[in-house]
Amino acid sequence: MAKYGKKSQQKVKKVMDEMKEGKLKSGRSGKKVTNRKQAIAIGLSEARKEGDKVPKKKGAKKTASKKSSGKKSASKKSSKKAAPKKKAASKKKGAKKSAKKSSSKK
Repeated sequence: MAKYGKKSQQKVKKVMDEMKEGKLKSGRSGKKVTNRKQAIAIGLSEARKEGDKVPKKKGAKKTASKKSSGKKSASKKSSKKAAPKKKAASKKKGAKKSAKKSSSKK
């Protein structure tokens, strides 16, 4: 079974031709697209919007795996939070020393 439909292939071909002619521009910034992979991504995105047969994005698969490992990430987060507190305490001591130096110079 084919991953991509014929219409989606035609859409990508059309977008690639636009890129080669220098007419293809990115969405928000409006800059010219010169990267081949970016042009393909734009073509597939437009095909998805039209409802053509295109596989889901890779990013959509990653979000599903994060949900299953929610308990493991919670234990990791608690260990990460402890480390910055120590750094913050050392910064405060350093700030007090610099304040003492500046007051003694006056």
